[in-house]
Amino acid sequence: MSDTTIANRRVLETRALPKKFFGRVQLVPKAAGVGLWLRLLVEMQLLRYLAALLPFVAIPLLSRDLALPVTQAPLAMLVVIALVEMKVLRLSKAGRARAVAEDEAARRLDTLAFRARAALRLIAARQGIAEGELRLVIEQSELARIAPLTLVSVQCAQPAPRLLSLDAGDRAALAGLFDAALSERDLLAVNHREDRYIRDIAQEARAVSAHARLAAALDKRRAGA
Repeated sequence: MSDTTIANRRVLETRALPKKFFGRVQLVPKAAGVGLWLRLLVEMQLLRYLAALLPFVAIPLLSRDLALPVTQAPLAMLVVIALVEMKVLRLSKAGRARAVAEDEAARRLDTLAFRARAALRLIAARQGIAEGELRLVIEQSELARIAPLTLVSVQCAQPAPRLLSLDAGDRAALAGLFDAALSERDLLAVNHREDRYIRDIAQEARAVSAHARLAAALDKRRAGA
């Protein structure tokens, strides 16, 4: 989530941290394939409701005798929507508890925190940020049984609450957050268990070593050349 990757930049504006996106704004990525666009459409609650109600549209077309009873069954429509939203697209409390064991959940969160702080130190060094606190905010959709959707942003409160602009090098640093050992789906299982879908990991900019800052400056110079 950055002005380099999102077309509608106004959604990145914030007055408080952490900035949240799901259920609040509609995202328009600059470069996205069909799969990502479809996944973003699934996040739109109204479209999900309409999809759940498609049988109530199809049945009257197939049978005139059932047209009147179906169109006059608002309670049944509400029940169908509730079943899809709460049973199909979300896990029950017991299902969330079974998603991952407690010890494994703690291990995954430790791994995520270690990787996140390493990425934040690199970004602070690359951007020459020496004061304040950088926060890596990882927000996931709570929908289950479909491909996970993860939004990653670097947020800072100085001099005012904002999301950092991330160039290709910064985004490459964030690409190391997830791999085969800790995938987006692995983190989502932890989030399901704890019923918490946003992670906020902080790193003090002053903790970045002079050596790391020099190395980052040299890398940027070589990339520019």
